Amino acid sequence: MIAGLTRYANKGHLARAVLEATAYQTREVVEAMERDAKIPLAFLRVDGGMVSNELLMQFQSDILNRDVVRPKVAETTALGAAYAAGLAVGFYKGTEELQANWQADRTWKPALGEQMREKLYREWNKAVTRSFDWAEN
Repeated sequence: MIAGLTRYANKGHLARAVLEATAYQTREVVEAMERDAKIPLAFLRVDGGMVSNELLMQFQSDILNRDVVRPKVAETTALGAAYAAGLAVGFYKGTEELQANWQADRTWKPALGEQMREKLYREWNKAVTRSFDWAEN
């Protein structure tokens, strides 16, 4: 659902909304995991294609109020498969060797004030709630 559009909205606004929605949804998942595990997340390590978007990474850090860390190798799914194969054939001695290969590329630190962060998140949740039962079966 797309809400809050004005006649001045353009494709850039829609693209940013998609990025922000990703960050808000990640916050929801992180908070659910923290509640279930009863362990606070000190920082978030990210991977995948979206991590090349600097705006998203900063906004993710702002909305989570935590550091967001991008690795040097952003596509870790393929890397994980290669590591699993290497472990299976004895190329790697153990997971400690693999962990030693991990290196940070960049870290984003939260820069958004608490009041603004919570206001934006409240507005996100308000929009999500208003979309409930929008479509009928």
